[in-house]
Amino acid sequence: MRRNATLPGCSHIRAREWAVMVALAAALAIIGAVSLTVGTYDLSIQDILEVLAAKAGLAVEPSNEKAVTVLAVIRLPRIVIAALAGAALAVSGAAYQGIFKNPMVSPDILGVSAGAGAGAALALLLGLSSLAVHAMSFVFGVVAVAVVMAIARSFGKSGNAIVVMILAGTVISSVFTAVTSLLKYVADPDDQLPQITYWLMGSFARSGNDANVWTMALALLVGGGVLLAVRWRINVMSFGDDEARAMGVNVNATRAVVIAAATLLTSITVCMCGSVGWVGLIIPHITRLVTGPNYRSLIPISMLGGACFMVVVDDIARIAVPGELPISVLTALIGAPLFLFLLARGRKEWL
Repeated sequence: MRRNATLPGCSHIRAREWAVMVALAAALAIIGAVSLTVGTYDLSIQDILEVLAAKAGLAVEPSNEKAVTVLAVIRLPRIVIAALAGAALAVSGAAYQGIFKNPMVSPDILGVSAGAGAGAALALLLGLSSLAVHAMSFVFGVVAVAVVMAIARSFGKSGNAIVVMILAGTVISSVFTAVTSLLKYVADPDDQLPQITYWLMGSFARSGNDANVWTMALALLVGGGVLLAVRWRINVMSFGDDEARAMGVNVNATRAVVIAAATLLTSITVCMCGSVGWVGLIIPHITRLVTGPNYRSLIPISMLGGACFMVVVDDIARIAVPGELPISVLTALIGAPLFLFLLARGRKEWL
């Protein structure tokens, strides 16, 4: 067979994958546009167009200064960071599920979310600045994964390295969760405890600013770019380590690269937006039902699907109650029944 020969049905599959990607990209644009109108302050379509045209340099600044503040300072950065966070969590979940050969794995399997939560809780307890809260959250998340990897290298063998890694992640997650509970116990119930609790439940209310948007975008560019570059190796490794080695893939190096990239994306999302669950678990499942398990398309489609899902969830959080619902509450309420439905529908393939 020639090197560039096309297998029967391959062109049809690729056409379907491209159609799904284009449809999700269009859906993301439409959802983002609709999200600009969602909020307690009503804006007309004309106000939105004038502000967007001014920010693009196509028109002068509109006279409605409140519209400029609401759109440019609050809503637009929040929508963008919600989309970036959803993409980061979804692609991390897809990568983890492929590298561990387990569709039940989520981005926090190695303790990154628990570690990041403990770091943020400690920073809030010490009364540090917002930047310090983000920094400590990120550092603690990375440290948690580093400890898990060190335990796996020390006690794991070639045949059970993945099992030891997952068990170590469970143990380290429990330790950091206990640390967070202790910090909440000693926190001031009138000031510090509400801050810690609110942060742990996840929200884009305070993370939607230009600095955070650029930080998230850079992290997604680096981490997502790495996962896109090695997605064919993830395909091979999903069949097993022995098969991957037989095809010339450096299993240990590839696993380390994928874990590092997925950990970067997860930790930066948690430190910016708090703990947000279920996105990295259910979005890859939905993507597999649509396009199949090929990571060539699963990685980019998961990113687009995660972005759409998170923006919609954030819109619901903003309008469901007079104040605002925590993101993690909504993702759990939506994700848990949806996951049970997907599990029942695909149990023959997953179990």
